[in-house]
Amino acid sequence: MINGRTQLFGIIGSPVEHSLSPAMHNAAFAALGMNGVYIPMRVIDLQDGLRGLRALGFIGVSVTVPHKVAVMAFLDAIDPVAQKIGAVNTLYFQEQPDDTPLCKGYNTDWLGSNQALAEEIDPQGRTVLIIGAGGAARAVGFGLLEAGARVLLTNRTETKGRELADELNCTFVPTADLPMVQADALINTTSVGMAPLDDALPIRAELLGNFSVVMDIVYAPLTTKLLQAAAAHGCRTIDGLKMLQYQGAAQFKLWTGADVPGAVLRNALLAELNRR
Repeated sequence: MINGRTQLFGIIGSPVEHSLSPAMHNAAFAALGMNGVYIPMRVIDLQDGLRGLRALGFIGVSVTVPHKVAVMAFLDAIDPVAQKIGAVNTLYFQEQPDDTPLCKGYNTDWLGSNQALAEEIDPQGRTVLIIGAGGAARAVGFGLLEAGARVLLTNRTETKGRELADELNCTFVPTADLPMVQADALINTTSVGMAPLDDALPIRAELLGNFSVVMDIVYAPLTTKLLQAAAAHGCRTIDGLKMLQYQGAAQFKLWTGADVPGAVLRNALLAELNRR
């Protein structure tokens, strides 16, 4: 029951109504008997939005598109890892002695990606090809490098791809050279696979046999065309809910200090996805 002692959490973005995070985090509060609520909030003006969150006493907030980079300009402190990645997906409002909350930014996307991949393969010493050059690719690439993987990166727009590869200090692979790439794992960080591109592939199907594990961060649909094609080529596959689940667990731990069983988060995400 929501009452005067209910702790406030949520997610900000625009749009935000598509997010599965409310189902996941509210299930965690219910499972652990904690008096907390997590709500989606569409925020256009970041500066005013953060003022409102402070004033209302929010404790923890997730950040989604398009605010993961822009929000950094309005924070009191940024975790060194998030600063290095260049994006924030988690805010934690820590109360100070003068009752003024200090807002610190973190990034748990890279943790989620690493833990999801680790279900099928230990990234240390492995070669992993990332498709994409956006914010997700940046976080995934950072995480892989931290875990000791050799990272290759490809992107349809070569200029943007080379730029990110240079920032990560990894190898860029032009799309024309993909047939020559053999790696332990492939991770799609683009939106190819979700509507309206749900019938498209981010890489030619015949090349999927060059990878042992294929992971897609797209979770709607849960089994993307990429994962279907990868399974047909004998690859082990990892769906997009895994990364969402693990990064959410890391957020919950940061905010509350509590560990939530993975099954609670996974089942809540699946139930919400099926409901939609």
